[in-house]
Amino acid sequence: MTEAEIQAAIHDMGRRARAASHALVRLTTEDKSRILLAMAKGLEEGSAPILAANARDLEAGRQKGLSAAMLDRLKLDERRLGQIAQAVREVAALPDPVGEVLAQWQRPNGLRITKKRVPIGVIGIIFESRPNVTVDAATLCLKTGNATLLRGGSEAIHSNVALAAALQQAGEAAGLPPDSVQLLPFTQRSSVEVMAGMDQHLDLIIPRGGKGLIEKVVSCARMPVIKHYDGVCHVYVAPSADLEMACEIIVNSKAQKPGVCNALETLLVHREIAAQFYPRVAVALRQAGVQMRGDEQALPLLGEGAQPASEEDWRTEYLDLILAIKTVASSREAIDHINAHGSHHTDSIISTNADEVAQFLHEVDSAVVMHNASTRFNDGGEFGFGAEIGISTDKLHARGPMGLAELCSYKYLVEGSGQIRA
Repeated sequence: MTEAEIQAAIHDMGRRARAASHALVRLTTEDKSRILLAMAKGLEEGSAPILAANARDLEAGRQKGLSAAMLDRLKLDERRLGQIAQAVREVAALPDPVGEVLAQWQRPNGLRITKKRVPIGVIGIIFESRPNVTVDAATLCLKTGNATLLRGGSEAIHSNVALAAALQQAGEAAGLPPDSVQLLPFTQRSSVEVMAGMDQHLDLIIPRGGKGLIEKVVSCARMPVIKHYDGVCHVYVAPSADLEMACEIIVNSKAQKPGVCNALETLLVHREIAAQFYPRVAVALRQAGVQMRGDEQALPLLGEGAQPASEEDWRTEYLDLILAIKTVASSREAIDHINAHGSHHTDSIISTNADEVAQFLHEVDSAVVMHNASTRFNDGGEFGFGAEIGISTDKLHARGPMGLAELCSYKYLVEGSGQIRA
């Protein structure tokens, strides 16, 4: 297809998604639950074509020289497909936020005003690599009454197309409006630009992937974008910290799963406890396979294998077993460093001093600020949301883990009895 034909096709999908969004508004909670359960069953019963499509992606990936880790992220089998289907059933069981009354009051003139949660409309989701995102995004959006226009990466194109088709087909048999779940069959980079320019059809775009993808979407988008660029997360160990607890939290934050956005990247330690704490935490980090990069004060205390940190280390998201370590003279310096060098994602203080903790929680400008807890807990499931579509470091309209409520907007309903304005 020519670029013009691809653009026309994507715009047509947008128009159809808008029509679907108007039909989705009419679905009840019971309707949506029935459709989601049918989708889960459809994934399981339609596993053969999905797994065949996935095999094509895996073979293409091998020919391209994708790493074993990347191929594993792409791989689907009966067990993984069953887990994906079970996740859909779990979404079906979550409380429906649509229609929730957020506030209600009556004015002196008798007007009754209700603020009610409603779907956003049409949500575009642009993502990379993992085919399970197709199902996660589509079902979370459906639960909140939104039509979905999906654009996945080239590595999983056949898997994504098969998954989206299975969801829509099984859903339609249970009452899902046509075109509620659509996936672009195009992987050209221009398709991202076309989607980002369709503000007449899309109400919101959520990019999920690397910094380059997100920057591309933000630079082109004519509608709101919810995203996060980096996860430069910090743990600050204050003088009053329980040092054993601090070691456990630091190792968990860094090493439990280092390649994710809520993993620890920079450790800050107060100079009063540096001589006591650095050798202790260095042993724990070394046992976890973490490479340490310390400042001038930390380096001689971290021991064998530690390397000097550069200025660039304070703003680097490693997504690997590498940790930058800096010594600070006060909580004020720790807070200022985080606000200047961090990514406003997740930051934690280890302390037993109530005043110090209160200052840190209040003044650190991040989506999630923690006390005596691992940064790895910044997650929709860990927050009790049941599921999430991503983590936002924006301030409007969503911040932190995005659950079902963040996939909704609201409107005001005003009821009168003939009032007119003087």
